[in-house]
Amino acid sequence: MKAASAPLMSIIGYDPAGAWEHGGESAAEVLEYRNPAGISWINLNSLDGGAVSELGKIFRIHPLTIEDILDVNQRPKAEEFDDYLFITLKAIHREGDETGYEQISIILKEDTVITFQEKPGDNFDGIRKRIKNNAGYIRRNGTDYLAYTLIDAVVDEYYLALDLQGDKLEEIEDRAENENDTDFIPDIQKIRRALSALRRSIWPLRECVSRLLHTDSPLIRGELSPFLKDIHDHVVQAAETVENYRELMAGIMEVNLSTVSNRMNKIMKVLTIISTIFIPLTFIAGVYGMNFRNMPELVSPYGYPLIWTVMLFTAGGMLIFFKRRRWI
Repeated sequence: MKAASAPLMSIIGYDPAGAWEHGGESAAEVLEYRNPAGISWINLNSLDGGAVSELGKIFRIHPLTIEDILDVNQRPKAEEFDDYLFITLKAIHREGDETGYEQISIILKEDTVITFQEKPGDNFDGIRKRIKNNAGYIRRNGTDYLAYTLIDAVVDEYYLALDLQGDKLEEIEDRAENENDTDFIPDIQKIRRALSALRRSIWPLRECVSRLLHTDSPLIRGELSPFLKDIHDHVVQAAETVENYRELMAGIMEVNLSTVSNRMNKIMKVLTIISTIFIPLTFIAGVYGMNFRNMPELVSPYGYPLIWTVMLFTAGGMLIFFKRRRWI
């Protein structure tokens, strides 16, 4: 990750013979170091409206593309224009116990790649090192391979975010059968919202990569197809993982609802048994609580203990009956 104090813009120029990097605060400053005979990668470290517009004028980027770059709520997509390809996707970062999102936009031209970041800091440092150290195939390929490498770095981060949600699901799965866990529902709702956000960011990227894979644009060479297929497979795998987590979450919620329902049934069962036992006792007490003058039991010296004996035998008999029927 780059430091937050990094220059607003940076440029890396490279070819098979060498590479260099320079930072600046304006397009004019960094473009002085553009590689006219090789590849140039210009990176805008944050969505500064003036800088985006300046780059748009210099590289003849369509105004609608500029709007899409500045709109951080864009759905991942790929669009073809006369002399460039526009790609936008969501970078997903694991930030402690939370998941962070950032829009990354890429302009792919014949000899230049421009990346627009929503926030300072990215996961492209490994790519910069590979360019400077001439590691891998970047310096021996065109801008399409650089764009593939950038997309691949973003997609690789998805699995860290998915692992975070997987760990949370494992933890909450152990809590699902704890009927006294009062924080279970709020916690699983947080996971549900997180998975929904992941789904919105990952699923549309399948279509985006598929479009790049089947495009007729001369900016995407046929030799790149195996690499794009690899990204597509990774995106599909990540999307399927999200769906699996959503299904697992639904199962965990069902287990918790069953646990709560069983607890409620046990409570209702106990209350019902108590109520059922007290119904005949209440009847007996009600009859002998009417205090009519001619009730013979009222003047009997054994009336009170007799009524208690009848009531106790009634309650005991009902408990024995319930026990034999296995209701308790």
